[in-house]
Amino acid sequence: MIIMEFQVDKNSEVDSWKEVILIYNSALKEIGTKLEILNDEFQHVHQYNPIEHIKSRIKSSESIVKKLKKHGYESTIENMVKYVNDIAGIRIICSFTSDIYRIADMLRNQNDIKVLSVKDYIQNPKPSGYKSYHMLVTLPIFLSDRIVDAKVEIQIRTVAMDFWASLEHKIRYKFEGCAPEHITAELVECSRMVSELDARMMSLNEEIQTLDK
Repeated sequence: MIIMEFQVDKNSEVDSWKEVILIYNSALKEIGTKLEILNDEFQHVHQYNPIEHIKSRIKSSESIVKKLKKHGYESTIENMVKYVNDIAGIRIICSFTSDIYRIADMLRNQNDIKVLSVKDYIQNPKPSGYKSYHMLVTLPIFLSDRIVDAKVEIQIRTVAMDFWASLEHKIRYKFEGCAPEHITAELVECSRMVSELDARMMSLNEEIQTLDK
């Protein structure tokens, strides 16, 4: 039986928090292992690696509390687990846009991964120009006395999209979300150029693959 919520000991918030982090770290390890296996298999079958590299992180307690307060929730462990979906986050960086959807399908086909939601910011970019493919999933973590479903936010993007997002993130924090108009406009234009570069690189790669046959 899969228990969908973490067991929180009211008498020991510190121990409960440590257990929550342990479970989220375990979820990142599970996803990371799955991705490594899928990448190795893809190399074996197609002589090609769709994944350039993988980044993972656990959201800081300060960021979690800030997010809860923003949405009007009390800062409790139960609320963190219930309402903050990106405590455990993993980012998959690919070479080409086509790889993004290929990897998403491979993850979706894992029978122990349940997809809760998908946000395709590639087909529907944010007004800022942000592009990425987001999946919110759960997967079972097997503890000594129970099984817990842990949520993980997965972001899949190309190298070029990741470079753009990294700069946009720095600018957003520097100006606290209120960047000068000309910088915002330039970012949107750079995003358009990133999309064009991704399309041209994918087209070039497809031509190279055809010539190799």
